[in-house]
Amino acid sequence: MAIHTTLEEFQVAAQEEGTAFVPWMGGELSDILCERHERTVGSDNCVKFEKRTLQLPTDKHRCHYVKAVVEVHRYPDGRMAIFHGPRKLADYTAEGKEVKAANEARAVKVA
Repeated sequence: MAIHTTLEEFQVAAQEEGTAFVPWMGGELSDILCERHERTVGSDNCVKFEKRTLQLPTDKHRCHYVKAVVEVHRYPDGRMAIFHGPRKLADYTAEGKEVKAANEARAVKVA
């Protein structure tokens, strides 16, 4: 039985030039590569998550989310977001403070 000591004998030249890698086209990777935790919204329209209370903002789709099952996403940098199905309800800092979206701030100023 022969013992192979180098990898050169197994190498094959590429048939085409360039790279086999293609850019990611499937959406936001951070929403895929995050921790997901299911929670039920309390009677005060807040979600309890690891000693933090995350207040859900008012929403044009529902008056409140009391007793709704939501999903808390925690990203690698500590930021958080709350989703109800595919709809993102709010973004939060790692400390639990709500982050207002730039377009929401503009909508408030116009109205």
